[in-house]
Amino acid sequence: MPPTTAEGEFVDGRRIRVAQPLRFIMCRPDHFEVSYAINPWMDPGAPVDRRAAVRQWERLRDTYREYGHTVETVAGVAGLPDMVFAANAGICVGDKVMVARFTHPERQGETVAYANWFRAAGYRRIVQAAEENEGEGDFLIAGDIMLGGTGFRTSPASHQEVTRFFGLPVIPLELADPRFYHLDTALCVLDASTVAYYPPAFSTASTTLLHRLFPDAIIATDADAAAFGLNAVSDGRHVFLPAAARHLHAALRERGFHPVGIDLSELLKAGGSVKCCTLVRH
Repeated sequence: MPPTTAEGEFVDGRRIRVAQPLRFIMCRPDHFEVSYAINPWMDPGAPVDRRAAVRQWERLRDTYREYGHTVETVAGVAGLPDMVFAANAGICVGDKVMVARFTHPERQGETVAYANWFRAAGYRRIVQAAEENEGEGDFLIAGDIMLGGTGFRTSPASHQEVTRFFGLPVIPLELADPRFYHLDTALCVLDASTVAYYPPAFSTASTTLLHRLFPDAIIATDADAAAFGLNAVSDGRHVFLPAAARHLHAALRERGFHPVGIDLSELLKAGGSVKCCTLVRH
C-alpha cells in the first residue's frame, strides 16, 4: 500500500490516488432472468443461470465491503427481473432523490419499489422524474458537474429537470451505438477530473466535447467496451470493473489506479455489469 497522502500529490513522480469510502445501494438478483429484450445484449432464448448470477452479485457486494464501502440492499420483486440493475433506480445527492421514470414498460414497475425503499430509508426530499430518466445509468457526477447521457433511454428534457432539482449543471452527451444504451456502459468517472470512455459509443459532437473536457481521459479499446469494462465503479483509487477488460486494467494501473476484477458474466446476458448493479449515494 502507498503512503497516505492528499489526492493529487506525487511520490517518485507517480500520482498517489486516495480511496474515498462510499455508500452503495444494490438489489440481489433473486428474480433475475432474461424474459424480454430491450437492449441488444438480451436474448430470451439463451439460458440464464440464476444461481450463478446470485453468486457473482454476492461476490461484488462482498468485494465492496472488503474495500471499506457500505452496501445497503433493496429487496427484489417477482416479475421485475432487471431490478438488480439498481443504478437505474434514480439519482441520490445529499438528502435528495429523483426516482427514475423508465422508458420501457417492462421496467416501469421498479419505480414504486425503489421509491418505497427510499422513503423507508429516511429520505425526505424524494421526487419522481417527470421526464424519461433512467437514473445513474445516464447521469454520472464528475466533480461539480453531471454528465448526462441521452439517445436511447433518457430524454434531453430530463437534463434541465435534474439541474433544477439538484443544482448541478448537466453536460449532455449523445450516445450513438445501441449496444451502449446507457452512459454508464460507455464512460466511467474515475475521479473528479478523470474519466475513461469509448469514443465510438458517442456522436461525433459528443466525442469532441469529451476530448475538450477530459483531454487526459483513458480511451477504452473495442475489446474493453465489448466486455463492459467501462461499466465500472471507482472510489478514487480502486476501480471495480469486469475482469475480462484486460487492456483497461493495464491502462488504469499506468495512471495509478488499482483495478479490481469482477466476473458478472451472467448478468451481462441482460446488458449489465458492475456499475449497473450499483447505485451510489453521493
